[in-house]
Amino acid sequence: MKLEHWNAVNRFDSSETDVCKFVFTSKDAVVETVLYKYPTYQARTVICCSTMSGCPVGCTFCGTGKFFIRNLTGDQIVEQVEYALEQTGVDPNTMGRLQIMVMSMGEPILNRKGLTSAFRVLYEKYPEAALLISTSGPKIDYSWVNDLSNEIPTIGLQFSVHESTNEARDKLIPFKAKLSLEDIAVAGEKWYRSTGRRPFFNYCTHDKNSSDTDADNLERLFTPTIWEATISVICESDELSARDNDAHAKATLFSEKLLERGFNTRVFDPAGQDDIGGGCGQLWFVQDWAKNNPRYVKPSIGA
Repeated sequence: MKLEHWNAVNRFDSSETDVCKFVFTSKDAVVETVLYKYPTYQARTVICCSTMSGCPVGCTFCGTGKFFIRNLTGDQIVEQVEYALEQTGVDPNTMGRLQIMVMSMGEPILNRKGLTSAFRVLYEKYPEAALLISTSGPKIDYSWVNDLSNEIPTIGLQFSVHESTNEARDKLIPFKAKLSLEDIAVAGEKWYRSTGRRPFFNYCTHDKNSSDTDADNLERLFTPTIWEATISVICESDELSARDNDAHAKATLFSEKLLERGFNTRVFDPAGQDDIGGGCGQLWFVQDWAKNNPRYVKPSIGA
Protein backbone atom coordinates (compact mmCIF):
# COMPACT_ATOMS: atom_id res chain seq x y z
CA MET A 1 0.00 0.00 0.00
CA LYS A 2 1.05 3.58 -0.53
CA LEU A 3 1.87 5.37 2.72
CA GLU A 4 0.00 8.62 3.27
CA HIS A 5 0.91 9.49 6.85
CA TRP A 6 4.46 8.13 7.06
CA ASN A 7 7.40 8.80 4.76
CA ALA A 8 8.90 5.31 4.86
CA VAL A 9 8.63 1.87 6.45
CA ASN A 10 11.26 -0.84 6.90
CA ARG A 11 10.49 -4.48 7.66
CA PHE A 12 12.58 -6.72 9.93
CA ASP A 13 11.90 -10.45 10.02
CA SER A 14 12.84 -12.60 12.98
CA SER A 15 14.40 -16.03 12.73
CA GLU A 16 11.33 -17.00 14.72
CA THR A 17 9.02 -17.04 11.73
CA ASP A 18 5.85 -16.11 13.60
CA VAL A 19 6.89 -12.48 14.16
CA CYS A 20 8.15 -9.45 12.24
CA LYS A 21 8.57 -5.75 12.96
CA PHE A 22 7.86 -2.60 10.95
CA VAL A 23 9.64 0.69 11.62
CA PHE A 24 7.71 3.71 10.33
CA THR A 25 9.45 7.06 9.97
CA SER A 26 8.48 10.60 9.07
CA LYS A 27 10.46 13.81 9.14
CA ASP A 28 9.93 14.28 12.88
CA ALA A 29 8.88 10.89 14.29
CA VAL A 30 9.58 7.16 14.38
CA VAL A 31 7.52 4.22 15.64
CA GLU A 32 7.67 0.45 15.73
CA THR A 33 4.85 -2.00 15.05
CA VAL A 34 5.07 -5.74 15.73
CA LEU A 35 3.07 -8.37 13.82
CA TYR A 36 2.52 -11.90 15.18
CA LYS A 37 0.77 -14.99 13.82
CA TYR A 38 -0.52 -17.86 15.98
CA PRO A 39 0.24 -20.16 14.15
CA THR A 40 -1.08 -18.62 10.92
CA TYR A 41 -2.45 -15.18 10.12
CA GLN A 42 -5.72 -16.80 9.12
CA ALA A 43 -6.09 -18.46 12.51
CA ARG A 44 -4.99 -15.57 14.74
CA THR A 45 -3.24 -12.29 14.01
CA VAL A 46 -1.91 -9.94 16.69
CA ILE A 47 -0.66 -6.40 16.00
CA CYS A 48 1.11 -4.29 18.65
CA CYS A 49 1.14 -0.71 17.40
CA SER A 50 2.32 2.64 18.76
CA THR A 51 0.34 5.69 19.87
CA MET A 52 3.34 7.96 20.46
CA SER A 53 6.85 8.44 19.18
CA GLY A 54 8.84 7.98 22.35
CA CYS A 55 7.00 8.19 25.66
CA PRO A 56 6.82 10.70 28.52
CA VAL A 57 6.31 8.14 31.30
CA GLY A 58 9.94 7.02 31.60
CA CYS A 59 9.58 3.38 32.68
CA THR A 60 13.05 2.12 33.58
CA PHE A 61 12.66 -1.20 31.73
CA CYS A 62 11.58 0.37 28.41
CA GLY A 63 13.75 1.40 25.47
CA THR A 64 11.95 4.77 25.33
CA GLY A 65 12.24 5.32 29.05
CA LYS A 66 14.31 8.47 28.64
CA PHE A 67 12.80 10.43 25.74
CA PHE A 68 9.57 11.64 24.19
CA ILE A 69 9.06 12.99 20.67
CA ARG A 70 5.32 13.55 20.14
CA ASN A 71 1.82 12.09 20.06
CA LEU A 72 0.67 10.38 16.87
CA THR A 73 -2.40 11.36 14.92
CA GLY A 74 -5.25 8.90 14.61
CA ASP A 75 -4.35 8.45 10.94
CA GLN A 76 -0.77 7.53 11.83
CA ILE A 77 -2.02 4.88 14.27
CA VAL A 78 -4.49 3.44 11.77
CA GLU A 79 -1.93 3.31 8.97
CA GLN A 80 0.38 1.13 11.07
CA VAL A 81 -2.44 -1.41 11.41
CA GLU A 82 -3.51 -1.24 7.77
CA TYR A 83 0.05 -1.72 6.54
CA ALA A 84 0.70 -4.67 8.85
CA LEU A 85 -2.55 -6.34 7.85
CA GLU A 86 -1.74 -5.96 4.18
CA GLN A 87 1.49 -7.90 4.75
CA THR A 88 -0.47 -10.91 6.02
CA GLY A 89 -2.08 -11.53 2.64
CA VAL A 90 -5.32 -12.42 4.45
CA ASP A 91 -8.64 -10.58 4.45
CA PRO A 92 -8.82 -9.24 8.04
CA ASN A 93 -12.56 -9.82 8.21
CA THR A 94 -12.06 -13.56 7.60
CA MET A 95 -9.42 -14.07 10.30
CA GLY A 96 -10.36 -16.42 13.10
CA ARG A 97 -9.16 -13.83 15.61
CA LEU A 98 -7.66 -10.39 15.09
CA GLN A 99 -6.22 -8.48 18.05
CA ILE A 100 -5.03 -4.89 17.69
CA MET A 101 -3.13 -3.72 20.76
CA VAL A 102 -1.92 -0.18 21.45
CA MET A 103 1.05 -1.33 23.47
CA SER A 104 4.16 -1.09 21.33
CA MET A 105 5.30 2.43 22.24
CA GLY A 106 3.75 5.35 24.08
CA GLU A 107 1.15 5.83 26.79
CA PRO A 108 -2.17 5.59 24.91
CA ILE A 109 -4.24 7.19 27.68
CA LEU A 110 -2.16 10.38 27.30
CA ASN A 111 -3.05 10.56 23.59
CA ARG A 112 -6.81 10.76 23.98
CA LYS A 113 -7.42 12.52 20.65
CA GLY A 114 -5.30 10.16 18.55
CA LEU A 115 -6.50 7.01 20.30
CA THR A 116 -10.19 7.90 20.12
CA SER A 117 -9.97 8.80 16.44
CA ALA A 118 -8.01 5.64 15.59
CA PHE A 119 -10.27 3.26 17.50
CA ARG A 120 -13.41 4.64 15.86
CA VAL A 121 -11.89 4.09 12.42
CA LEU A 122 -10.53 0.64 13.30
CA TYR A 123 -13.87 -0.49 14.72
CA GLU A 124 -15.63 0.62 11.54
CA LYS A 125 -13.09 -1.17 9.34
CA TYR A 126 -12.65 -4.30 11.46
CA PRO A 127 -15.77 -4.68 13.64
CA GLU A 128 -14.79 -8.15 14.88
CA ALA A 129 -11.25 -7.17 15.93
CA ALA A 130 -10.36 -6.96 19.62
CA LEU A 131 -8.94 -3.50 20.44
CA LEU A 132 -6.77 -3.53 23.56
CA ILE A 133 -5.62 -0.46 25.50
CA SER A 134 -2.53 -1.20 27.59
CA THR A 135 -1.79 1.61 30.04
CA SER A 136 0.61 2.40 32.87
CA GLY A 137 -2.25 4.17 34.63
CA PRO A 138 -1.64 7.93 34.47
CA LYS A 139 -3.64 9.93 37.01
CA ILE A 140 -6.55 11.21 34.91
CA ASP A 141 -10.33 11.03 34.85
CA TYR A 142 -11.04 7.63 33.26
CA SER A 143 -14.70 8.37 32.51
CA TRP A 144 -13.85 9.05 28.86
CA VAL A 145 -12.16 5.63 28.63
CA ASN A 146 -15.31 4.04 30.02
CA ASP A 147 -17.48 6.02 27.61
CA LEU A 148 -15.34 5.02 24.60
CA SER A 149 -15.36 1.39 25.75
CA ASN A 150 -19.15 1.44 25.87
CA GLU A 151 -19.33 3.08 22.45
CA ILE A 152 -16.98 0.42 21.02
CA PRO A 153 -17.82 -2.99 22.53
CA THR A 154 -14.61 -4.66 21.33
CA ILE A 155 -12.29 -2.53 23.51
CA GLY A 156 -10.33 -4.24 26.28
CA LEU A 157 -8.36 -2.56 29.07
CA GLN A 158 -5.08 -3.65 30.65
CA PHE A 159 -3.05 -1.90 33.34
CA SER A 160 0.73 -2.36 33.50
CA VAL A 161 1.17 -3.12 37.21
CA HIS A 162 4.47 -5.08 37.25
CA GLU A 163 5.02 -4.84 41.02
CA SER A 164 2.88 -5.77 44.03
CA THR A 165 3.74 -2.70 46.15
CA ASN A 166 3.65 1.00 45.36
CA GLU A 167 7.21 1.45 46.63
CA ALA A 168 8.63 -1.09 44.19
CA ARG A 169 6.44 0.19 41.36
CA ASP A 170 7.62 3.77 41.90
CA LYS A 171 11.19 2.64 41.22
CA LEU A 172 10.14 0.86 38.04
CA ILE A 173 7.81 3.63 36.83
CA PRO A 174 9.13 6.94 38.24
CA PHE A 175 6.40 9.00 36.54
CA LYS A 176 4.78 10.80 39.48
CA ALA A 177 1.36 11.57 37.99
CA LYS A 178 0.21 7.96 37.99
CA LEU A 179 -2.42 5.99 39.87
CA SER A 180 -1.43 4.00 42.93
CA LEU A 181 -2.09 0.26 42.85
CA GLU A 182 -5.17 0.87 44.96
CA ASP A 183 -6.37 3.52 42.52
CA ILE A 184 -5.80 1.16 39.58
CA ALA A 185 -7.95 -1.44 41.33
CA VAL A 186 -10.75 1.11 41.69
CA ALA A 187 -10.45 2.37 38.09
CA GLY A 188 -10.48 -1.18 36.72
CA GLU A 189 -13.51 -2.15 38.77
CA LYS A 190 -15.38 0.98 37.60
CA TRP A 191 -14.57 0.01 34.00
CA TYR A 192 -15.85 -3.51 34.72
CA ARG A 193 -19.09 -2.19 36.25
CA SER A 194 -19.55 0.16 33.30
CA THR A 195 -18.79 -2.26 30.45
CA GLY A 196 -19.40 -5.73 31.90
CA ARG A 197 -15.98 -6.76 30.60
CA ARG A 198 -13.09 -7.90 32.78
CA PRO A 199 -9.93 -5.76 32.89
CA PHE A 200 -6.42 -7.21 32.92
CA PHE A 201 -3.35 -6.38 34.95
CA ASN A 202 0.06 -7.06 33.42
CA TYR A 203 2.88 -8.20 35.72
CA CYS A 204 6.53 -8.63 34.69
CA THR A 205 8.23 -11.18 36.93
CA HIS A 206 11.81 -11.08 38.20
CA ASP A 207 13.73 -12.50 41.18
CA LYS A 208 12.41 -9.97 43.70
CA ASN A 209 8.68 -9.84 42.90
CA SER A 210 7.63 -13.47 42.45
CA SER A 211 7.06 -14.67 46.01
CA ASP A 212 3.93 -15.93 47.71
CA THR A 213 3.78 -12.55 49.47
CA ASP A 214 3.66 -10.79 46.10
CA ALA A 215 0.85 -13.09 44.97
CA ASP A 216 -1.02 -12.40 48.23
CA ASN A 217 -0.61 -8.65 47.71
CA LEU A 218 -2.09 -8.89 44.23
CA GLU A 219 -5.00 -10.95 45.48
CA ARG A 220 -5.75 -8.29 48.12
CA LEU A 221 -5.57 -5.52 45.55
CA PHE A 222 -7.36 -7.09 42.59
CA THR A 223 -10.52 -9.16 42.97
CA PRO A 224 -9.94 -12.43 41.06
CA THR A 225 -13.57 -12.63 39.91
CA ILE A 226 -13.18 -9.22 38.23
CA TRP A 227 -9.55 -9.08 37.11
CA GLU A 228 -7.55 -11.30 34.76
CA ALA A 229 -3.77 -11.52 34.90
CA THR A 230 -1.11 -11.40 32.19
CA ILE A 231 2.32 -12.54 33.42
CA SER A 232 5.03 -11.21 31.11
CA VAL A 233 8.67 -12.11 30.61
CA ILE A 234 11.00 -9.10 30.95
CA CYS A 235 12.97 -8.40 27.75
CA GLU A 236 16.29 -6.61 27.28
CA SER A 237 15.44 -3.04 26.31
CA ASP A 238 18.73 -1.76 24.92
CA GLU A 239 20.81 -4.60 23.55
CA LEU A 240 20.63 -7.85 21.61
CA SER A 241 20.95 -10.76 23.99
CA ALA A 242 20.00 -14.41 24.14
CA ARG A 243 16.62 -15.13 25.68
CA ASP A 244 16.73 -15.96 29.37
CA ASN A 245 15.06 -19.38 29.50
CA ASP A 246 14.79 -19.11 33.29
CA ALA A 247 12.62 -16.02 32.87
CA HIS A 248 9.86 -18.04 31.21
CA ALA A 249 10.00 -20.62 34.00
CA LYS A 250 9.73 -17.86 36.64
CA ALA A 251 6.76 -16.33 34.87
CA THR A 252 5.04 -19.71 34.61
CA LEU A 253 5.66 -20.47 38.29
CA PHE A 254 4.21 -17.13 39.37
CA SER A 255 1.25 -17.64 37.05
CA GLU A 256 0.54 -20.88 38.90
CA LYS A 257 0.60 -18.99 42.22
CA LEU A 258 -2.08 -16.64 40.89
CA LEU A 259 -4.10 -19.55 39.52
CA GLU A 260 -4.16 -20.99 43.03
CA ARG A 261 -5.62 -17.69 44.23
CA GLY A 262 -8.45 -17.78 41.72
CA PHE A 263 -7.14 -15.64 38.85
CA ASN A 264 -7.47 -16.48 35.17
CA THR A 265 -3.90 -16.07 33.89
CA ARG A 266 -1.81 -16.21 30.73
CA VAL A 267 1.96 -16.04 30.25
CA PHE A 268 3.28 -13.69 27.57
CA ASP A 269 6.79 -14.55 26.31
CA PRO A 270 7.04 -12.66 23.01
CA ALA A 271 8.87 -14.08 20.02
CA GLY A 272 11.60 -12.10 18.26
CA GLN A 273 13.35 -10.93 21.44
CA ASP A 274 16.81 -12.01 20.34
CA ASP A 275 17.09 -10.56 16.84
CA ILE A 276 14.47 -7.87 16.08
CA GLY A 277 13.47 -6.68 19.55
CA GLY A 278 9.99 -8.17 19.37
CA GLY A 279 9.34 -7.93 23.10
CA CYS A 280 7.76 -5.19 25.18
CA GLY A 281 10.01 -2.15 25.51
CA GLN A 282 12.58 -3.49 23.04
CA LEU A 283 12.56 -0.41 20.85
CA TRP A 284 16.09 -0.63 19.48
CA PHE A 285 15.37 0.99 16.11
CA VAL A 286 13.60 3.91 17.80
CA GLN A 287 16.59 4.45 20.07
CA ASP A 288 18.94 4.59 17.07
CA TRP A 289 16.68 7.09 15.30
CA ALA A 290 16.54 9.27 18.41
CA LYS A 291 20.34 9.33 18.67
CA ASN A 292 20.57 10.47 15.05
CA ASN A 293 17.77 13.06 15.31
CA PRO A 294 18.33 14.81 18.66
CA ARG A 295 16.54 18.01 17.58
CA TYR A 296 13.17 16.22 17.81
CA VAL A 297 13.80 14.50 21.14
CA LYS A 298 12.73 15.79 24.56
CA PRO A 299 13.48 14.14 27.94
CA SER A 300 10.69 12.01 29.34
CA ILE A 301 8.94 13.58 32.33
CA GLY A 302 9.57 10.40 34.30
CA ALA A 303 13.22 10.02 33.30
